[in-house]
Amino acid sequence: MSLVIQEIPARDAPIELLLLADPSEDKIRSYLSGSTCFIASSNGTVVGACVVQPRGSGAHELMSIAVQPAHQKSGYGTALLKWIVEFFRKSGASQLEVGTGTFGYQLAFYQRHGFRVTSIDHDFFVNNYPEPIFEDGIQLFDMLRLALKYPSKVA
Repeated sequence: MSLVIQEIPARDAPIELLLLADPSEDKIRSYLSGSTCFIASSNGTVVGACVVQPRGSGAHELMSIAVQPAHQKSGYGTALLKWIVEFFRKSGASQLEVGTGTFGYQLAFYQRHGFRVTSIDHDFFVNNYPEPIFEDGIQLFDMLRLALKYPSKVA
C-alpha cells in the first residue's frame, strides 16, 4: 500500500468524502474554518481525508475521518489515523480527542489505537442533527468523547 498524506487548505477539503463520516454538510463547513485538513492519496487518487481542530492547551480534536467506500477495509483508515496521531505527537500536542457513537466499528477503531472514553455527551446526535442518524439499524443518541493522551516529555 503506497499512501501519501498531506495537509491541504480547508477550502479544498473533499466535502463529499467527509460526508461519509458526518452526514451534515452544514456541520462540516462550520468546523472546517479554523481546522487543519489532510488527505490521503494512493496512486494519485484521494482515498481518505480527515479534519483536525485545535482545542487549546495542546489538545486537538479529530472532527472527521473518512475513507472512500471502495478503499475501506484496506488499511487506509488505520494508516491515516496512525499518521495523524504521530503528526500531532511530534507537534507537541498533549492529547488528541474524538467524538463518536456509543457503538459500532468506529468506537472499536479508536479504542484499538489507544483512545479511551472520557465522557458521554447525552442526546448529542438528537440535539445537533436535523434528521436521525442510524448505525446498523440502530439510532444514535449519545456521543462518546474519547482521548489519546500523549506522554509528557520529561526535561
